[in-house]
Amino acid sequence: MKILITGVNGQLGYDLSRVLRDDNHEIIGTTREIMDITDFTKVREVITRIEPDMVIHCAAYTAVDKAEMEVDICEKVNVSATENLAKLCGEKDIKFVYFSTDYVFNGEGYDFFEPEDKITTQMNVYGRTKYEGELAVQKYIDKFFIIRISWVFGINGNNFVKTMIKLGQERKSINVINDQIGSPTYTYDLAQLVKVMIKSNKYGIYHATNEGICSWYELALEIFKKLNIKIDVNPVSSDEYNSVAKRPKNSRLSKEKLIKSGFEKLPTWQDAIERYLEELSYL
Repeated sequence: MKILITGVNGQLGYDLSRVLRDDNHEIIGTTREIMDITDFTKVREVITRIEPDMVIHCAAYTAVDKAEMEVDICEKVNVSATENLAKLCGEKDIKFVYFSTDYVFNGEGYDFFEPEDKITTQMNVYGRTKYEGELAVQKYIDKFFIIRISWVFGINGNNFVKTMIKLGQERKSINVINDQIGSPTYTYDLAQLVKVMIKSNKYGIYHATNEGICSWYELALEIFKKLNIKIDVNPVSSDEYNSVAKRPKNSRLSKEKLIKSGFEKLPTWQDAIERYLEELSYL
């Protein structure tokens, strides 16, 4: 297929590009300079010229705390731009992949959220705008995959793992939140799933993270253990951390729909962390 990927230089866009190119797809990656997705005229011009078989939409406003102050910009990127792409892909019958987030849920309770669960409220601007992006995709497109992910880490960009490595080299002790529970998502593993998924017509909403759950505190301990870094890691509550945007304490996403649809779940998050550290040449 000829596949257009937005946000190709981001963590996910980078890995999708290299994995799908290796699978003999023709990849056209776009950045803000190549195609301003908030400009409908520019989007129409690029889509019409390239005529892709599929658009994979990775570009997003993901600065969760900053979004609370830059509401208009966040809405423009996560909602209006997604709507621009969805309208054109629906009009031209182009398959569409949209990456969403655990933040679309209210983050309460202890149960695993299912892809088809009713969604009523989000706890921050980022979550609300990503959910409104989901609604735009469903409004304009029939052939879509909406894939909700969480705690993303990849080779190209900043993330929690890289931050922990840096802090582990600079400090003797750190505080890490221990009451937010979820699953890390290695972009390389996710790209392998997407590679299989897009060859099917099993459209719909899916959850896709690495298997197993942990807190940020437990994730940090695993990173330092694998790297043999001696550092005191102190567990703290979300209230003690006092971030600008409220974060979900429950980010448990059920992946049973993947199995029911004939797809394989991703490897465990511990295995993913080890391979990622190898990729970064730390192991």
